[in-house]
Amino acid sequence: MKFNKQEHAVYYTRYHVVFSTRYRRKILRGSMGEYLKRCLQGITRLYPEIHIEEANTDEDHVHLLLNIPPKMAVSRVVNMLKSNTGRMMRKRFLFLSKLYVKSEGIWSTGYFVSTVGVNEALIRKYIEYQGDQDRGQAQLDL
Repeated sequence: MKFNKQEHAVYYTRYHVVFSTRYRRKILRGSMGEYLKRCLQGITRLYPEIHIEEANTDEDHVHLLLNIPPKMAVSRVVNMLKSNTGRMMRKRFLFLSKLYVKSEGIWSTGYFVSTVGVNEALIRKYIEYQGDQDRGQAQLDL
């Protein structure tokens, strides 16, 4: 487990994010899915605080395992990923502009998010033995 650091915070924040294509159209087949993954990696070069640990697509949705610093809102990051990838996909695959009306994006408006963190039992144990931990008595594997 790797902890990240900011100026005044040490964090381990992992989010499982899923978003789908508008109308669940099956457009992420083959090379389009691969191109989307490359687009996502390109975005992280522009925003180095965002780490995409895993990314994979099905025909009509994408799954991401993201590491986002606590100062960034998940909704802001998802919106940024969707808007940038949508723009890049439309530019590369011109038929998407015919498939979706210009004012619509290729992504549906919603998304799924779930936290993926340190397991609850370990946190409970850490809190329970907090005083002992400070004196070096507790042996916890963090």
